[in-house]
Amino acid sequence: MIPQDPVMLLSFINMKLRDNYPSLEHFADDQELSREEIDTIVSKLKEIGYEYNPDRNQFV
Repeated sequence: MIPQDPVMLLSFINMKLRDNYPSLEHFADDQELSREEIDTIVSKLKEIGYEYNPDRNQFV
């Protein structure tokens, strides 16, 4: 289950990206997330000042 709280979500996503996935797209595919669900995650994290950096494969 993906956390709904933005700060917990940030920690969860960055941990998953670091430990298991080479990109946000691979994470989304493996978790069977729709484009809308990924957009919601990205939006929630943007609201707290974090954006996905593909070079670092994390939200910074």
